[in-house]
Amino acid sequence: MNTEIFNLLGLSPREIEIYKALLFLGASSIRTIADKSGVNRGSTYESLKEMQQKGIVTYQPKGKRRLFAPVDPDILLQLAEERRQGLDRAMEELKQSIIPELQHLKPDFNAANVSFYEGDDGIEHVLKDILITVANSDADSYSVFSSKPIRKHLYRPFPNFTNQRIQRGITVRAIAIGDGGEDALLSERKWIKTEGKVDAAYIAIYPPKCAIISLASENYPTAVVIDSAEVAGAQKIIFDTLWRLL
Repeated sequence: MNTEIFNLLGLSPREIEIYKALLFLGASSIRTIADKSGVNRGSTYESLKEMQQKGIVTYQPKGKRRLFAPVDPDILLQLAEERRQGLDRAMEELKQSIIPELQHLKPDFNAANVSFYEGDDGIEHVLKDILITVANSDADSYSVFSSKPIRKHLYRPFPNFTNQRIQRGITVRAIAIGDGGEDALLSERKWIKTEGKVDAAYIAIYPPKCAIISLASENYPTAVVIDSAEVAGAQKIIFDTLWRLL
């Protein structure tokens, strides 16, 4: 049984064992439940009180004792729905008020606005950050400068990047430096012709951020992400101007 599902519903491993014991036993005393679940009596009692509050356990008096009984497992679907609604409300509040309020606490620019990443794991983080940032912004698009030597290395750690971008409805405009570049849905591409060797570089402009990815020796990828509306805005002006001229 996948216990991770129960964890997502806010049930601890101890509560899961007690609930399964109750389903097997039916209405039972704390001593019987503790023996069946393998949880000591004190912990069983405390867990049963928590489980009552969560609505998955009920009790009935029998003389001076209490017998605890499980609520039908369908209650787990109700718990999941309540969690989902709670997360939806939390997401909306984060977007509308909490994150904007926290952003106002940050200075306009400091060293924390510049992040460095390296290796495939670092590049995967940057690519995911592009998707998340654009998806959570008012825009549904971003822009990139991309040179030919970096293309075969860029999506190596995140081969599903393009598919996820399309699924999120995010468009991209790319200015390719040198030949090549693949066509994909929700993308436009223009080219800058070059002569001679072109260095590996990829610049993504996704306000308020700008990411610069390059290759060190032996094709080792490195990246710098600048979180600055001013820097990203200036880069976007440069990109838009060049895009119109190509």
